[in-house]
Formats: sequence, structure tokens, C-alpha cells
Amino acid sequence: MLTRRNVLRAGAAAGVLSTVPASLVIGGRSGVARAAESPFRVPLKVRTPLRPTRLAGHDFYRLTTREADVTLLPGTRTRIRSFNGVMSPLIVARRGRPVVIEQINSLNVPFSMHLHGGHVPGGSDGHPENEVKPGGKRIFRYPNQQRASTLWIHDHSHHSHAENIYRGLAATYVLTDDFEDRLPLPKGRYDVPLQLRDAKFGENGALDWDLHDFEGRHTLLVNGSPRPYFEVAARKYRLRLVNTSNERLFLLQLGDGEEFTHIGTDGGLLPAPVPARTLQLWPGERHEIVVDFGRYAVGRKLVLNNTYPYEGEAPEVMRFDVVRNAPDPSSVPATLRSVPDLGTSAVEREFTLSFNARTGEHLINNKPFDTDRVDIRPRLNVTETWRITNADTQFGIPHSLHPHLDAFRILDRNGEPPAAGEAGLKDTITVMAGESARVQLRFTDYTGRFMYHCHMLGHLQMGMMGQMEIGR
Repeated sequence: MLTRRNVLRAGAAAGVLSTVPASLVIGGRSGVARAAESPFRVPLKVRTPLRPTRLAGHDFYRLTTREADVTLLPGTRTRIRSFNGVMSPLIVARRGRPVVIEQINSLNVPFSMHLHGGHVPGGSDGHPENEVKPGGKRIFRYPNQQRASTLWIHDHSHHSHAENIYRGLAATYVLTDDFEDRLPLPKGRYDVPLQLRDAKFGENGALDWDLHDFEGRHTLLVNGSPRPYFEVAARKYRLRLVNTSNERLFLLQLGDGEEFTHIGTDGGLLPAPVPARTLQLWPGERHEIVVDFGRYAVGRKLVLNNTYPYEGEAPEVMRFDVVRNAPDPSSVPATLRSVPDLGTSAVEREFTLSFNARTGEHLINNKPFDTDRVDIRPRLNVTETWRITNADTQFGIPHSLHPHLDAFRILDRNGEPPAAGEAGLKDTITVMAGESARVQLRFTDYTGRFMYHCHMLGHLQMGMMGQMEIGR
């Protein structure tokens, strides 16, 4: 139900985000008050991949969604919703080797597991109608036939997803392949996933949950640790950045504007590396960068900042401490991975994203989500162009669109070619109020019902989702 409080918060979102340009080069924000908490008190938790049971032809995992008490803030215990009792777990998979997951739901709310960015059959995609009820279980099969990329697993139940993800149910899923193995990029312990999100804690360390209070979440977590430090060697690192926040935009800057190399996005490697000093990371998105700490002497400390924090919030996300020298055989090649040619589009579609202030609903083409309604009917192997328009000029609210099953390439933003950092395959695109973008995509291999929706999870929960039935 719409309340004055919710409308004001929608307006607050406009004040925070509507002035952000669509370009991947962002300026900073000055005059931000410092938060009371002291950063860099705890080390980064570098996740060790979960160990599967290796069976004939596939890897098997058993993931139990359950509550667990863990240490997030120093000196306190916090009740979270977890996979196997772990915050921000990591799965590393291999192209051509399927993964099978048995998900057992020991929560008291439903859960529908979605591999975000995954090219998977409809029955394993996490459709809301396939949610696992409390006490139930379900098998999910991931073929892993797509190119290497950084993905993540989260809930897609009809009404519990935003809170489940906020309370901790987000796993990183790294898919590798032979093509990337042949590149001289940093590997092994120098290839590090960083899951970024925000949170709000009560006095006793409990997570405070309010769907509409996204601007009150002033504690930033990296792999489940609050503003941690990470001890690195003086050499190159590949950092996989994953934004698992409900609503938070990160505008990232290293140090005072140190240069790093942008190498990948949602669908894997870019066609070519892009030198960058700032980076937008919207909810649901993944970006991969290479930072050369070999340029700095042992003892140097570099802070990764969010240059557009909420009012009254510290900008620090984490700190890198250069603590030792190390040999470095890695490099970033001048070319990375080409984008597939999808051919000429045979179908064009329009998607208008808006907020209805009267009903409090977020809409796609003036309709809220309805599980009984099919909104579009794409056909396999038919290339389409989608124009995505954000009509929310009254409140200035940004929206995004994330189609399931297949990634897309961005054709243009407001008629202009995409920036170099958006030249690769994407699966989530954010469009500012009053602006539009065109993307090209082609659905392959799997028929059935799949979703497309805004990845601002509050908007999704308030109706901004559609359903497509893909046929032959």
C-alpha cells in the first residue's frame, strides 16, 4: 500500500541517484559526513570454493537454506539466512561440466533458487511458481555451456526474495573455461571474488529489515565483513565485483583516483581492456577489474571508496594493504573476447518502466507482475531488439531490466553508442529517469516460462516484473 512515507522515500532515491550520468565515468561527491563506525578493523574473508561431490559427468552440491548465527560486526553475533551456514559462499564451476544442486529449504519462508546470468532450463531457473516451501527440497541442474563469467545465486520467490537476499542468501558462482585459461590474466589466489552489499544493524547486532529503508543501510559489507582490509602482494590481481544489494549503487574509486583496468562485465570478458579510474556497479551487476599493486611499495595502503554514499555515511568500502613482494607472470592482453554477432533483429519490443504513485506499484508497460499472465512470447533463435524506457520523470527513480536465460549486447543509450565498459555481454542494464536504451538479444536452447524484471529488489517486489514464454 502506498503511504506518504513510501512516496518520500521514492523521492529520496531520486535525490541520491537521478543526477548520475549513464556514462561509466563518474565524478565524486563532497561534503559527506563520516559514519561513527571505524573501518578496516577486520580482514577480508577470501572465500574458499565449496567442494562438490564429483560424480560421473557432473559436480553435485547440497545447499541447505537455513538460519545461522555468524560474526559480521566485531564482538557481536548476527542471525542471517544462509547457504549451509555461510555468508557469501563461492562455487567455482567449469564450462562443459554440469553442476547439480540439491536445495533443501530449512527456512520458515519459501525460496526459489536462481542462477543470475545462468543459461539454464526453465525448471532450474528459479521461477516463482517453482519455489521450495519450508521443509521441501528441489534439484537444480546447471549445464554450464555458456562462456566463462562471474554469476551469482539468489532467491526468486514471489514475496520473500528481497528480504532473503538482504539477510544473506547470495552465493557467488564463477564459471571458468579453456579460453580464459589460455589468457595470461591473474589466476589462482590472485583471482578474488568480492561480493559487495549494504546493511543496517540494530544495537544487538541484528539485521534491521525494512523494504523501503534502503537509504538507511550505512554498513558496507565485502564478503560478509564490514569495510575490511585485504593484505595483497605487490603484483596484479583480478577482482570480481558482485553487487548483491537490494538497491545500492556503488560508484567505485581506488585511492585518489588510481587507474585500474576494466576487463569484464556480466557476461564475461570485454572485447578489449578499458583503463578506468571510476566504475558504476548497480544491483545485480558484476564487473571484473585488474589492479596492479606492483606499482606500489610494500607498506602502501589504498582505500576503495564509494564516491556517492548516502547522506551521513562513510565512503570507505575496503582497504588494500600491500604487504609483500611476489613474482608476477600475469598480464592483460590487448584483446580479450569478442562479442558474438546476433545478426539482424526480426522483432522489436518496447518496455516502459514507471512508478504509479497512486497504487505504490512499479510497472512494466503499465502492468504489475501477474503469474497468470504471459506478457511476451519470444521464439528460439530469433534475434530481437528491446527498447527500454524509464518514464519515471516525476520522482526521478532509476530502474533496471534483467531478462533471464540469455545475455544481451547494448546497442545504444539515448541514441549514442555504449561506453567501452559496456561493449561486452550484459544481463542487467540500468536506465536513468527520462532516458532509454536499446539492447539486442536472442534466446537459445530452452523453451518455457522465464522472467524479466527490474533488479532494484524493492521495485521487483512492488510489481516490476514480466513473464515471457519462449517457444519454437
